[in-house]
Amino acid sequence: MPLYLRSDERQRMVTQQIEARGVHDTRVLAAMREVPRHLFIPPPYDKGAYEDCPLPIGNGQTISQPYIVALMTSLLKPKPEHTILEIGAGSGYQAAILSMLVKEVPTVERIPEVADLAKKNLAALHYTNIDVVVGDGTEGYPQNSPYDGIMITAATPQIPPPLIDQLTDAGRLVAPVGNRDVQELIVMEKMRGTVKTEPHGGVRFVPLIGEHGWSA
Repeated sequence: MPLYLRSDERQRMVTQQIEARGVHDTRVLAAMREVPRHLFIPPPYDKGAYEDCPLPIGNGQTISQPYIVALMTSLLKPKPEHTILEIGAGSGYQAAILSMLVKEVPTVERIPEVADLAKKNLAALHYTNIDVVVGDGTEGYPQNSPYDGIMITAATPQIPPPLIDQLTDAGRLVAPVGNRDVQELIVMEKMRGTVKTEPHGGVRFVPLIGEHGWSA
């Protein structure tokens, strides 16, 4: 399916939902305009792909609302030379956005069926700098570490220690931290072995299941 389909909807999404709410990173906005969100959402939910809301993708998982995807991406401050680790591949949409902005995106997904969905979607659209790995995302992906940035796309009670270890000095991590019902979007920056965090508003994500997250 050609990428230009529903491009008017993507333009409106960026203008009305993202720019209007304060995200102004031009590279992030360009990626949000280009990546076809509707092709990462199963029917019949794909009809609402460009509305300002999360949507089901199966197996109890969701695709985040466009504004949150753009906000979290911009908070990472991605650069073309970066390698960004994503925790929680979902259907592959967030990884696709990141892949437009950085050199490489390994993404870890704990549910094999969801990982297969992400692989299928990304292959169909010819994204070649994304590696979908099945595993416990709370353990990170040490084989490729350290990372310039890490994004956690599920709610965690705390930032998993292995992910802090796998972050470069001066690296940034973005994650929803809190309880199962509501979280604060946190940006953590690692500098000379110490970390500092700053909050960026309330959010709600599905729980991060794993050794350093929630139990199933």
